[in-house]
Amino acid sequence: MSSPHSALLAPSLLAGDHANLAASARLVEDLGVKWLHLDLMDGHFVPNLTFGPETLAALRRAGSKLFFDTHLMLAEPQRYIEAFAKAGSNLISIHIEPAYDHRATLARIRALGCQCGIVLNPGTPAAALEPLLDAVDLVLVMTVQPGFGGQPFRRDMLPKLQQIDAWRRERRLNFRLEVDGGIDLTNAIECHAAGADTFVAGTSFFKAGDKSAFTAAFAKL
Repeated sequence: MSSPHSALLAPSLLAGDHANLAASARLVEDLGVKWLHLDLMDGHFVPNLTFGPETLAALRRAGSKLFFDTHLMLAEPQRYIEAFAKAGSNLISIHIEPAYDHRATLARIRALGCQCGIVLNPGTPAAALEPLLDAVDLVLVMTVQPGFGGQPFRRDMLPKLQQIDAWRRERRLNFRLEVDGGIDLTNAIECHAAGADTFVAGTSFFKAGDKSAFTAAFAKL
């Protein structure tokens, strides 16, 4: 059985032009893509620093109407969800790995008017988030160890996608199943076959010679 959702591309702003992020966001929007993936890193949970809520707010002030798919790679995400919701996030995803009240944080995200998601790193088994599947709008499976763009896709994550998709079908749940990390047109086909329906593409999207063709190919998955 296929995913309950059509295939959706979410270009990652992390791979865009950091000197002109608004232009990178406009490029995505001009191609007719609906989602923009925003990677927030704190230098603690992952060894890198990226954007803060003010970046999202600035993109909104610059006129972006994209769906902001906000991925919090933070040691204490529960402390910052209000700021990102206020800044213009549409969906906020939090990681399962840090120790905090995941279910309460997901509920708080929804109470703030956003959709919510749960994320797991390559080394974390799917079973870690199984109890939360009824509480989310999206599950994100990392197909690289988060922290830096441009890493190669890990094919050994495909069984994890299959397991989460099987739970989704068995329980008749409706969350999106997203993949992020080294995604290109070739491995996106494999991920789609394993149940993924939402594809974060950073380097492969922004370096594509023909971004219209790249975008159209994902729409046909």
